[in-house]
Amino acid sequence: MSTAVVLFTSDLRVHDQPALRAALAGADEVVPLFVADPGIAAAGFDAPNRRAFLADCLASLDAALRERGGRLVVRGGDPVEQVCRVVRESGARWVHVAAGVSGYATRREERLRAELERAGASLVAHDAVVTAVPPGQLAPAGKDHFAVFTPYFRRWEETGTRAVGAAPRAIRVPDGITGEPLPERSAVQGVSPGLARGGEAVARERFAAWSAGGMESYEERHDDLAGDATSRLSPYLHFGCLSAAELVRRARRRGGAGAEAFVRQLAWRDFHHQVLAARPRAAWSDYRTHGDRWRTDEKEITAWREGRTGYPVVDAAMRQLLHEGWMHNRGRLLVASFLTKTLYVDWRVGARHFLDLLVDGDLANNQLNWQWCAGTGTDTRPNRVLNPLIQAKRFDPRGDYVRRWVPELAGVPGSSVHRPWQLDERDRARLDYPDPVVDLAEGRARFARARGLEGG
Repeated sequence: MSTAVVLFTSDLRVHDQPALRAALAGADEVVPLFVADPGIAAAGFDAPNRRAFLADCLASLDAALRERGGRLVVRGGDPVEQVCRVVRESGARWVHVAAGVSGYATRREERLRAELERAGASLVAHDAVVTAVPPGQLAPAGKDHFAVFTPYFRRWEETGTRAVGAAPRAIRVPDGITGEPLPERSAVQGVSPGLARGGEAVARERFAAWSAGGMESYEERHDDLAGDATSRLSPYLHFGCLSAAELVRRARRRGGAGAEAFVRQLAWRDFHHQVLAARPRAAWSDYRTHGDRWRTDEKEITAWREGRTGYPVVDAAMRQLLHEGWMHNRGRLLVASFLTKTLYVDWRVGARHFLDLLVDGDLANNQLNWQWCAGTGTDTRPNRVLNPLIQAKRFDPRGDYVRRWVPELAGVPGSSVHRPWQLDERDRARLDYPDPVVDLAEGRARFARARGLEGG
């Protein structure tokens, strides 16, 4: 009986799972393995929201495997040591894993390959498990990656995705391979009260419901803050509960402007993964430096984190993050621009806060979107500043998003909710809401001076 191990990382699903499919095709028995890596916590990425969501994902994966005669083996410890131990216990000759893009994932893969070779086993790393198109597959002539999205997207659309595979019908796990109990969501402390449920089953139900009712209008409604019309699939993509390749193919089959806009967002995700794969240091270092000498005003940073900046649409987005562990994409752009350009605070401060709370805290997308907003990344207009009042007028014109998340302002009618400092003095006095931490014109002028822009 031949045996293979499937090391699950950020691909926690059985549908369209290339690593699992290849393992089943090449061996009589398979050990589905997940290793709880203490290195994740040591690096500061073991945030409560993601840990709770992960518990849901592992429970869902285990249930799906058991439906097919298998089970998930959970181990704790160094992933290389634990995989090698399972290989020895099972006599496995192959280990299948989804290829990663971060520096940490790459180093883990290199260590694992070397140790398995010493043990007489082989590592098989599979591309296009986490993304629709593998990082590194597309590159302009003479370069190792695309630095601008539009030309990347043109090539990405021409390339297409790999074939999508069905979930396996049967999985046979060798006897005698033991594991630890599955982690439980209820055991995690500090979880955002509105955190969504995780897992492949929930993910597939959510996509089916949204694609039937929301995809068609996605193009015109995805920036509507109050409308909440986005797919909310980013956490499930981050944990690999859904296949990006499958979503692209299903959206294209559906067709229409909404589906095309959704596919474009999936391409953005692939774009950031290929940037980070080529430039791992961009996770914490400027992709394109401007020699910024960032300000550090702890009072302003705290106000931003707590949603008390005095700009209601900024504060609403930050409070949504605190409550749900998730934030509307338009809100993410808005609050990132406010922190890095209006307050002129280092983008790494904001990126760290997001990683502490976001259930979809993906290193490639989080860090490179922050750099895009800060003007240190791939944005071709690095000095653009998003005005929160203009953004509020465009994307929350009636103020419904603000009233939902900033209850102090729930009684302020219409668009007046975006400028509470302009209310009648008696009405203003009744609100437990701060004045703006900075004048927008002053913040913009300060940023212009810092970047050496004309008129700064």
